[in-house]
Amino acid sequence: MSQSLTSRTPKPKYDVVLIGGGIMSATLATLLHEFDPDLDIAIFERLGRFAKESSAAWNNAGTGHSAFCELNYTPEKPDGTIDISKAESIAEQFEISKQFWSYLITKGYVQNPKDFINSCPHMSLVFGEKDAEYLKKRHQKMSESVLFKGMEFSTDHEQLKEWIPLIMRKRNDSEVMAATKMDLGTDVNFGTLTRKMGRHLLEDSNVEVFLYHEVKDIDPKDDGTWEMKVKDRIHNHKQEVKADFVFIGAGGYALPLLDSSDIKESEGYGGFPVSGEWLVSYNQELVEKHHAKVYTQATVDAPPMSVPHLDLRIIDGQKALLFGPFAGFSTKFLKEGSYLDLPESVNTKNIRSLFGAWWHNIPLTKYLIQQVAMTKAQRIQHLREFIKDAKEEDWELKVAGQRVQIIKKDEKNGGKLEFGTEVVVNKKGTIASLLGASPGASTAVYAMLSVLEKCFPEKLHGEWKDKLMEIIPSYGQKLADNPELTEKMRNYTKEKLELEY
Repeated sequence: MSQSLTSRTPKPKYDVVLIGGGIMSATLATLLHEFDPDLDIAIFERLGRFAKESSAAWNNAGTGHSAFCELNYTPEKPDGTIDISKAESIAEQFEISKQFWSYLITKGYVQNPKDFINSCPHMSLVFGEKDAEYLKKRHQKMSESVLFKGMEFSTDHEQLKEWIPLIMRKRNDSEVMAATKMDLGTDVNFGTLTRKMGRHLLEDSNVEVFLYHEVKDIDPKDDGTWEMKVKDRIHNHKQEVKADFVFIGAGGYALPLLDSSDIKESEGYGGFPVSGEWLVSYNQELVEKHHAKVYTQATVDAPPMSVPHLDLRIIDGQKALLFGPFAGFSTKFLKEGSYLDLPESVNTKNIRSLFGAWWHNIPLTKYLIQQVAMTKAQRIQHLREFIKDAKEEDWELKVAGQRVQIIKKDEKNGGKLEFGTEVVVNKKGTIASLLGASPGASTAVYAMLSVLEKCFPEKLHGEWKDKLMEIIPSYGQKLADNPELTEKMRNYTKEKLELEY
């Protein structure tokens, strides 16, 4: 199979070209093929297999982001109330992902859900009176929403010892702590899921997959199509490929490719690369004492993606603990990218945005420098805020994925740093790109449906509508407003995905 993937030559023209072999492209290709099996679709991936960058298991936290534990999704407003609107939105988006994955299993496109998704309680943990009071208010507010039904709250040390025995070891009984717990949480191996979807596309569809093929440039043509320069990295052969519709799902490389397309919507976008590192333990004695993903508050000046958390991970059947992330810095836009990526991304259209974002985020720059300079012993000291008696020999450093945070034009400050995920589409709806990081992979299905809504609205709500409702039964309805539908969907996905909450 690998031979055919490296020796075939792309056709000169496709209906759809997807750039990148990550979770986004695999999801969009699967949706489009289900809606119209006759579509001529090609996927170009510059590396030798699907999901080697952001979608790879150790390149993200594997949290099925449902806003159960991420405190930055539930800010406290100036009047003291808690805003859960973003949390509800992200929870709904993850439910859409679960419905899509359940459909794949129902159809037999993907087998053995435990290979990629497992039940894992999601917890928030805070220290001190002030944060405990915030968490209590947050729990009260979230408990009013059907999406967070069943969330537990406790400040009782005995209860916390049952929930998180490893963290509670050697704790002073007088220490003020508070935690919430949602048993509906999951741990997801997005790399395995992406490769399972990729295998289905390869073997059971007419989607053409080209590994070791890199798209270097995208140019608009007078007839409304797009012309791409595609390099076969094995045979050092270059050719031009045309497409009616292009999706750029190339992680950090999406930004320069989007810029090369010269669409007006791409103007002013810049990128700020941030890498990360985890402390990882395979010591099964420790693993057996921690069955949750536990998130706490971000430190002052830290970006939201650097929220400290101690997680159970299940990768290829092996359990491990993960702590971090610790921020790193590289001028690469991808883990297997070039050190020239950042300098080469600067141009006259985005230099004001880049400078403005840097000038207004000097504390973040200082934070990154401090993080990069940390020794392993200093990282273990941070871990000891969670595990009092953590031993250095039980933990190893693992480099996480490379992320490119979006920098956007801002009239007031020149540019501002964005920490979300954003879909950029041209006016005609013939080219789309995904930019940004968290919550990323967890909300891939929602993001790709957004692309389809913007680029194929008539078909999505016309000839594709029945198939869409089969794939996403709750499509078009707000789960937060419909307790009965929420329960029905959660029971359906629990059964199909073999979850055990």
